[in-house]
Formats: sequence, C-alpha cells, structure tokens
Amino acid sequence: MGSSTARRLRWCLASPACLLFAVAVLLAMPGLTAARTRRYSFNVTMATVTRLCVTKSIPTVNGRFPGPKLVAREGDTLVVRVTNNINNNVTFHWHGVRQLRSGWADGPAFITQCPIRPGGSYVYRFAVAGQRGTLWWHAHFSWLRATLYGPLVILPPRGVAYPSFPRPHREVPLMLGEWFNADPEAVIRQALQIGGGPNVSDAYTFNGLPGPTYNCSSNDTFRLRVRPGKTYMLRLINVALNDELFFGVANHTLTVVQADASYVKPFAATTLVISPGQTMDVLLTAAANPSSQTFAIAVAPYTNTVGTFDNTTAVAVLEYAAGASAPQAPTPASATGSLPFLPALPLYNDTNAVSDFSSRFRSLASARYPARVPRTVDRHFFFAVGLGADPCQSPVNGTCQGPNNTRFAASINNVSFVMPKTSLLQAHYQRRYNGVLTANFPAAPRTPFNYTGTPPNNTFVTHGTRVVPLEFNTAVEVVLQDTSIQGAESHPLHLHGYDFFVVGTGSGNYDAGNDTAKYNLVDPVQRNTISVPTAGWVAIRFVADNPGVWLMHCHLDVHLSWGLSMAWLVNDGPLPNQKLPPPPSDFPRCS
Repeated sequence: MGSSTARRLRWCLASPACLLFAVAVLLAMPGLTAARTRRYSFNVTMATVTRLCVTKSIPTVNGRFPGPKLVAREGDTLVVRVTNNINNNVTFHWHGVRQLRSGWADGPAFITQCPIRPGGSYVYRFAVAGQRGTLWWHAHFSWLRATLYGPLVILPPRGVAYPSFPRPHREVPLMLGEWFNADPEAVIRQALQIGGGPNVSDAYTFNGLPGPTYNCSSNDTFRLRVRPGKTYMLRLINVALNDELFFGVANHTLTVVQADASYVKPFAATTLVISPGQTMDVLLTAAANPSSQTFAIAVAPYTNTVGTFDNTTAVAVLEYAAGASAPQAPTPASATGSLPFLPALPLYNDTNAVSDFSSRFRSLASARYPARVPRTVDRHFFFAVGLGADPCQSPVNGTCQGPNNTRFAASINNVSFVMPKTSLLQAHYQRRYNGVLTANFPAAPRTPFNYTGTPPNNTFVTHGTRVVPLEFNTAVEVVLQDTSIQGAESHPLHLHGYDFFVVGTGSGNYDAGNDTAKYNLVDPVQRNTISVPTAGWVAIRFVADNPGVWLMHCHLDVHLSWGLSMAWLVNDGPLPNQKLPPPPSDFPRCS
C-alpha cells in the first residue's frame, strides 16, 4: 500500500465524517437496504386549541398540536417543504441531525438561514446517516417552538436488529412540554422589555395534554394503554421551553437504551431526568400481574433558579388493557383526589439525584457501534457559562426588573451573543464577514475568577456576534463551567451539526491538573445536548469534520433570548466531499 493511500486510510478511520459518508454510501447500495427519499409538507397555520379552560389561537404545523411525526430509516433522505401561513417569521430545526454538508437545512434563524417570511416557503433537504433512535424537530425563531414541535424517529435499516434489546411490542413517542395560557411571544417580548424574568408556564404536558392535576383537564389526559407482560419503548423528548424535568412511572422500572439517537449500555432506573432538547429511549415492561389497572406517569421540574418557575406536577396514565389480571377495586387515590399514586420524584432542587442519574450513561462502544472519542486534542477551550447583567440604560416605567435594578443577560466567557441581521452561514460561504461577525470569540475568560464561589464585583456582560474559527478535522475539547454570578443553575447546552462525547464531569471549579486524569476515553456517552451541572462542570470532545457555521446554545429559551450562545465556524476541508455546497435556489432572503 502506498504511503499516500495509507495516510488516507488512517485519516478515514479517525474521521467520523469519512466513516459516516462511507456508511451512507454502503446503505445506499442496492441489495443492502432500501434507502429512500421521504417527503413531507409542513403548512404552518394558526389553529384554535383549548387547554386549562383557555381557548386561544396557536401556531401549528398542518393544524396539529403537537405536530406530525416524521419517520425515516438510517440512510434515508428527508425532504420537508415548509409553507409559512402565519404572521410571524419562522424557521425549523431538525434537532440532533448531523446535517453533514447540509448546513443550509439546519434551521436556526440568522445562523444558517434567514427566516421564512409570512407567505413564503423553503424546502429543507438532508440525509440521516450514522444515526438511529429518537430526535425531534421544532421552530427555531423566538419562542415559537412552544407549540411548533414534533418527533423525528430514525429506525435502523431494514433487517438490522436493535443491538442490546429485543424489538418492543410497541414504540410510543412521548413529548414532555409546557403550556402557556398567555401567548409565549408576548411573554418573551415583555421580559425583554422590562429586563426581568419572564412569566412562567401554566402547566406541563404529555404530547400536548396537561392531565388531571390542572384545572378542567381531566379529559385532556394522555393515556398509554398496555398489555400485561409486553415491553414498550417510550421515545421521550423534552420539548419544554425552560424546564428540566424529572420523569417516573409509579411501580415500574424503566430501562434506558438510547440517548440523543445513540445507543447506550442499558441500565435500569425508577426516576429519569431529561433536559430541554434531550431525547431518551426507555423500555417499560408491563407487569404480568399488575396490582392495579392504572398507574401514574408523572413529570415535575428540576431547577436551582433563584427566580420563579412552574412548580407543578403533570400526570399521564399508564392503563392496563381490559381483562388484565389486576384487582377490580377502585384505583387507590392520592392526596390530589382521584389520581393513581404518583411515583416518588425527587425534590425540585435535588442536584445529587441528577448527578447520580447522569453518571450512569455510557456509550455502547461495541464493534458495530464504536465510541470514536478523540484521544488527542488540537484545540482546548474553557467556557464559563451563566447569567450576568446589563446596566439599566433604558428603564421601563422607571425601573429595570433584573437583579439590583439591572437587566438580565446571559453569556459564555462574558460574551452575550448578538443575533446578526443576515445568515452567518451565507456570509461565511461568500467570505463576507465585515459588519456581520468577528472571528475572535475568547477561548477562555479574559479574567479568571472563582466560578462557583463569590461572584465578581462587576457582573456586566459584553455583547457581540463573535465566533470561533476551526480548521477542518480539528479535534476539539470544551470544558463548560457553570458560574454563580446570578446564582448557580444547570444549563442544557446544545451543539448544532455535531454529536460530542462527554468525557468528564464534576462539581465545583474545573481543575485541569486533577480532573483531566479522570476522563473516560473508553465509552463516554455520545450526545448533542448536555446539561452543565449546577455549580459544576462538564467536558466534551468532538472532531470538527462538518464544514459550516454551527450554533451552540443553552436550550432554556429564556437564556437563549438573553444571549447564552456562540457559534463555531468550521472551514472546508481539502477534498470535494469536505466542502460546503452552495445554498439552494429557494434560500430565504433577509432583505
């Protein structure tokens, strides 16, 4: 073998992009699988919906809330034509899809595309290669994703079995959301005007239904009907705008088998915690001889915020099929009235329960599904993540309602992201950076401080559209450090365009001298969204093998609105299949 060929082979073995491309090619070969193009139409319209005795008009896709389920097999191509028939601009993000060389379809407004204007349309075209499991789609403009969301299920190729568990009797997407009686767009507009925290949601929901713990919602209850002895896969998706959630099913143990469309080593748990943006596939085996006909499925918030939050519990019902060998006596009542007994969920601020659960995730790391974590790193970054403040320069009604008469802001390394007025990806493709962005995002805080201790005297942030440029195939490590400037709290960070490996995590301030030695480089979990622990840190690694501009942001939408985001600008590689293609002909214009 020639030296040049050997170098290419070694590069391909070390590059997820090359391997995913090879997988996509193999999956498309006749006789191996029936890879196909699947077409969907999204008609964004207003529809009248009633929840909690409140009837209002909400944005929907095809008149449905939640929106339609998209289904594909690994190796398929999805083509989604979106037509915008509401008065708001809109975009859609296919959360967790790698978007290999299809960044024009990623969806965050003013990052990879300009919004679809009222009356306009845009076709999203992308392949799903090297991924299988549960992802989801949602609007990525302002707070429209409060009602514009739905599941995206990627099945294995035909004839390929699940690797560590038998095929379940039934697979059920279960989206855990939030309901606002008010218009979510009005909620965030008011918050940004006064500089304070937004009004919180009025209920949590299961597939859009709040359930019997809320006012006049007994008939709006999600029911999962099961048969004794059968195993069901719950495809859990946290679609809530601003809340991490505990999840449990009374008297039932769940087995976690996938996270963010990547297989994990199966483990059992009675309580889960799932952050906004995250997905989790879990197996529930119905009892052969259930002790009751019905059991409560419940979610409740996890938070350490210093502000207000939706401190309620939502309930759905696990209902055994008629004829199940269970007692026919009335279902036992809880303190809430006629509900089945609730699962014992942790207290809302139980960081230990969250840490214990999160530490159990490991990649499958098998021969078929290897964990290709970078062993060496080319670029190291340390990102201090958290809330800060802006001075009260434009008071409303004489006050600013953030801490100490300031306005809330959020930042990474003290830079609060300013949304541009044009698409960063288009500017990058055209090499037109002046007046759009600056490629000088700081690799570490300019002034180190005790991140989880006493806050610094100056809590004001800086502002800018600043990005990190990366050469193609750069191995990156990012330590995400929580800060207690306005109170320590968890921040679910989502990276567009990539999965990453979670190689380490801990409490307090990150200590490179001691903590790096404890990294897991054998079977770390692979995710696209990870929570920076409350008063702690998490370290992730990925290889920048996908050219484009990729947003990384907090998936608590209030923090995103305050500027808790940044972007990676990944340059083209030397080969034709490592370059960003031109934008599609129907690419929306910003002006």
